[in-house]
Amino acid sequence: MHIIVCGSLVPDPLQTLEPITGPTGPVLKNEMMLPSWLDPWAGHALYEAANLAAKTPGSKVHLVSLGPKAKLQQVMMTVAQKVPFELVALDGPAGGFTDAAETAAAIADAIQAIPGLDLANTLIFGGWESASRGAGATMQIVGERLGITEQFQGVDALEVQPDGSLKILERVEGGKHQVSVCSAPPAVLGWATGNLPEPRNNPQVGMANMRGIMPSLQKAKPSPVTTGDITFTSVSLPKQTRNTQIIKDTPPEQIAAELVAWIKGD
Repeated sequence: MHIIVCGSLVPDPLQTLEPITGPTGPVLKNEMMLPSWLDPWAGHALYEAANLAAKTPGSKVHLVSLGPKAKLQQVMMTVAQKVPFELVALDGPAGGFTDAAETAAAIADAIQAIPGLDLANTLIFGGWESASRGAGATMQIVGERLGITEQFQGVDALEVQPDGSLKILERVEGGKHQVSVCSAPPAVLGWATGNLPEPRNNPQVGMANMRGIMPSLQKAKPSPVTTGDITFTSVSLPKQTRNTQIIKDTPPEQIAAELVAWIKGD
């Protein structure tokens, strides 16, 4: 089985993220200076892919990642120590303002160019959403461009059955799961949180991965993804509103009544 994980980079959420308008459209202030990390949604997909590959002899995992080459190298130094995979790097923007269709097109082209790809025996993993793009459509478009119509979004669990079929749990309304059975690959799975913890760092896995990661970064194909036909009139942080009243000697009964009225929305 061939498992291909699609995942990009996101800025460290502990940093101050301030959107501004740049020469080519909206960007984050000092974006290239912000530390980055693998998108947590894609991270779950990568860990689930590695776990499935370990249980299925002869399987291999590719990580297709679109982002600035320098940032990719920085992030892969850490991610490479988590699980075994081969990197397919694309040198392009990884911000939250890029067009989902253009991003999906670049990723799909990179997947089709993987040597020895047997699409009929391939699973495409990725994040159900993204911590930066958040369009919720990128994985669906990737699947459509590859001609894969069996798609599952909001996946929390995947189990390979004895007959080779795939039992998949997808999130639905009310905190419940929809149980689906896919007879065989190919299929696209957009992962939610999955069931696996983040793997511990393994320096030996990291060293083995880096032998392939560095050449891949050097050969990273330029992918100038843009905002497409989307026009942003302005970008700014949400305004913080705080209405405070300071009233002395208010009886507790009146305070309680005002709280109840506020909770009820009266």
